[in-house]
Amino acid sequence: MTTSTDNIADLRKSYELAELVESAAFADPLKQFELWLAEAIAAKVPEPNAMTLATVGGNLRPSTRIVLIKGLDARGPVWFTNYQSRKGHEMAGNPYAALQFHWVELERSVRIEGIVEKVSPEESDAYFHSRPLGSRIGAWASPQSDVVPNRAVLEASEAEFKARFGEHPPRPPHWGGYRLKPDNWQFWQGRRSRLHDRLRYVLQADGSWLMERLAP
Repeated sequence: MTTSTDNIADLRKSYELAELVESAAFADPLKQFELWLAEAIAAKVPEPNAMTLATVGGNLRPSTRIVLIKGLDARGPVWFTNYQSRKGHEMAGNPYAALQFHWVELERSVRIEGIVEKVSPEESDAYFHSRPLGSRIGAWASPQSDVVPNRAVLEASEAEFKARFGEHPPRPPHWGGYRLKPDNWQFWQGRRSRLHDRLRYVLQADGSWLMERLAP
């Protein structure tokens, strides 16, 4: 029986929307990223702030998941999550991580590598209290990454915390933000014949950035 994946090796796409050349790129990778993120938002690509977070646990097995960037400044991108989740435990044991944005419609991706640190409690509080009520209750109700017997357990936990906190749940002590402090950025722009543009920025000892082209 023929399935939809039988011809997966024949899938092809020609990349020809744009180019990325050194003379037109910012010397500061943060400015280049801010430009591309703004263009992704303006293009109304689905969830332009979605990024893959890669971590490595003590068993040396990498794992990935999608998180959402919720802050950005000169120190690096910020996201929020459960500190007791798998990624939280892995970042506690190994603070090095990688992020990747993939804006398919623009034929672009960005990779960011560096060391991770928790944001201040004040930053976590400010973002937590800006979230919808359901999300704030959910941060209490879900023991993220733990095994649960069924969905009914989660719904019962949600009801319990709704009754307990009403419309004013405090931030859980196990929930907050992380910031990745970049030391390596890569910007990828699809080009024809698979001769894609790849520009890498590497942090130097004096705080400047070395821009270099990588072969695709």
